[in-house]
Amino acid sequence: MRKFNFVEIEKFLAETSDTSKIYIGCDSTAYKRHGKWMADFYSVIVVHKDCAHGCKIFGQIETEVDFTPNKKKPNLRLMNEVYKVSELYLTLAQLTDKEIEVHLDLNPDKKHASNLVIDQAIGYIKGTCNVVPFVKPEAFAASYCADRLLRVKSIYA
Repeated sequence: MRKFNFVEIEKFLAETSDTSKIYIGCDSTAYKRHGKWMADFYSVIVVHKDCAHGCKIFGQIETEVDFTPNKKKPNLRLMNEVYKVSELYLTLAQLTDKEIEVHLDLNPDKKHASNLVIDQAIGYIKGTCNVVPFVKPEAFAASYCADRLLRVKSIYA
């Protein structure tokens, strides 16, 4: 398990200009381990330096028991992603005045299971963070960056 180093993140943010922008997101995957359902949550902070000079990505991996009763409708696990992003937003908002975008790995298309929680998730982020979150296909921090962290976790952890 790897955790964010907020001292390092705050220092990095202080070294970037006010035009830098922050994107945050979370993705997860469920699996069975020793007969028990577990979930790995991959959270990312993407700092686009000066909105012109590339980016730095900070990542965190957390493993928790997955209490989602119906694996074909992963509502609880998906909302846990949303709760983690909300908590991350609130922590970052205390560290910096830079703009922070919230990206949710949810698909508005009704044929995808993540559509089941999209209204609830958007409402939660609006209520707790006072921002309008982005969803697929605009949610690259969750859909691509956090997903990539999932794929390289063995060398990252």
